[in-house]
Amino acid sequence: MGSIVRGIVNITVLPLLFLGLWQTVAVNLANPVILPTVSDVFAILATPNQELLSMGSMVQNIVVSLWRVLAGFVLAVILAVPLGIWMGYSRTIFDLLNHFLGLLRPIPPLAWVPLVLAWFGVASLANVFGVESGEAYLYLRNIKVSMIFIIFIGAFFPVITSTIYGVQSVRNILVDTALVLGAGRRDVFVKILLPAAAPAIVSGMRTGLGVSWMCLVAAEMLPGSVAGVGYLITHAYTVARTDIVIAGMISIGAIGAALDASFRVMADRKFAWQRLAR
Repeated sequence: MGSIVRGIVNITVLPLLFLGLWQTVAVNLANPVILPTVSDVFAILATPNQELLSMGSMVQNIVVSLWRVLAGFVLAVILAVPLGIWMGYSRTIFDLLNHFLGLLRPIPPLAWVPLVLAWFGVASLANVFGVESGEAYLYLRNIKVSMIFIIFIGAFFPVITSTIYGVQSVRNILVDTALVLGAGRRDVFVKILLPAAAPAIVSGMRTGLGVSWMCLVAAEMLPGSVAGVGYLITHAYTVARTDIVIAGMISIGAIGAALDASFRVMADRKFAWQRLAR
């Protein structure tokens, strides 16, 4: 009963207290540039298809941002998961690559910005794929290679670290028993190693997606960006539209929470056996 009450408090009471405090401070300040009222911000959120600053609606900018995050995150998963499995399975490969990756891991994604701009400039996926017209061009031109790289870096290291940990955490007795019973290396890999490491891999993907989403605003501040929630926030700040800034921040937080929840639900459904095995 106590946990239910705490859940209700967390879901309803605390947010309402926060909104009440926000509204009180905003009314007393009477300065929408410093802090707009709750009603001003939620008026924007309530009409997500409304044109904002001649830069498209909130929905349109969110769609562009999601495409960018998806491109960088999927690329990170495609590279990090196989490499992490290889490093976790082979001690030789782990010793060869671990120290090198350890040097790159602490570098913040934003520290790569000067190099990324020098390498890729304002090139987009439209340039990469040679698309010069049509509906595909309208989407691909907004996905800059530099942005994908920053988002990729943000996701890559959480995913590969968790993948290595997941593979190395598989109990040797499971592998040895399978080999003794006549299983081939491929069977061990597909039927034992991957299923046992899957919860850690998914956890790393969940963390990587969260970091990718946090890198989004920084990526959309790079030269060449003409759309996206991060770009909308930056432009709204320059014209003193703090209500749009806060609405954009809330949108980023809500979508990030929804993406994280989707991974959590998938993990709870697919890996319920892990809790039973403890």
